[in-house]
Amino acid sequence: MSAPTFGVVTDGGLDVYPTLRNDVPVAPFAVNFGSTSYRMTDITREELYRQLQTNPTHPTSAQPTPQDWMSAMQTPGTAEVLAVTTSAGLSGSHNSADQARQLLAGPGAPRVTLHDSGTLSAAMAFQVHAAVTAAERGLSTEQAREWLRAVHAETELYFTIETLEYLRRGGRIGRVQAAVGGLLNLKPVVMVDKAAGTYTNAARARSYKGAIQALTEQVTRRFGEGTPLRVGLLFGDHPEDADAALSQLAARHPIVWADRTGVNPVLSVHVGPRALGVAAAPGAWPWER
Repeated sequence: MSAPTFGVVTDGGLDVYPTLRNDVPVAPFAVNFGSTSYRMTDITREELYRQLQTNPTHPTSAQPTPQDWMSAMQTPGTAEVLAVTTSAGLSGSHNSADQARQLLAGPGAPRVTLHDSGTLSAAMAFQVHAAVTAAERGLSTEQAREWLRAVHAETELYFTIETLEYLRRGGRIGRVQAAVGGLLNLKPVVMVDKAAGTYTNAARARSYKGAIQALTEQVTRRFGEGTPLRVGLLFGDHPEDADAALSQLAARHPIVWADRTGVNPVLSVHVGPRALGVAAAPGAWPWER
């Protein structure tokens, strides 16, 4: 395997999987409870969940600053850097990364290429894995971006949540609220719309358990029963939700790769303590076919 031809960096919209190439420099988001601010690396998921239950101030999230991005971009020490950002439709992180890229321009600075992932979380983890794999194989940033676009095209990210309250408070509910309407007990299955890079409603159910079932059925509907799948699972404060989803998917699909991780603190601000997410894609990685 060649020495990496470029460095890969990303932002705090990433949820990291131990079995993917996700160990890259990160420009962190922040979590703000009023005037108290935590970088996402300074607050655990457990502490965030505790504060969500006890702190009268609802938290907000803040995108990485250009300085955060500059630090991340300089960390690899390579002449070229590929920065994979959370969807510009969901966060201002891409804009901050662009400002950092302009500030870094000059002799001795890395040449930075920005790539809007069009998504976040587990689906962005798939793209970061593709980018690092491309770098390790000695490919160019443009060849890597072709892989990222291929991964994005075939990967779907779905999640469901026990309550809409956190999305509502965070102002991220948009088309999801319009689809779910005023029926208080409905649990949405949300997906990231590929064209807009924003959340949209894919299905709904009358119970959280039903929503997990509806989510896995959406995966099967998208890819077809019997299609081999790669599955990245996400959970909040109930890891067993990920086990249930994987069991349902395994009953209908050969699972060629699966891993699970907890939703990171910044994303948990928007989905709340109990949430389940699934990033799914068919078969082997594009470069392995």
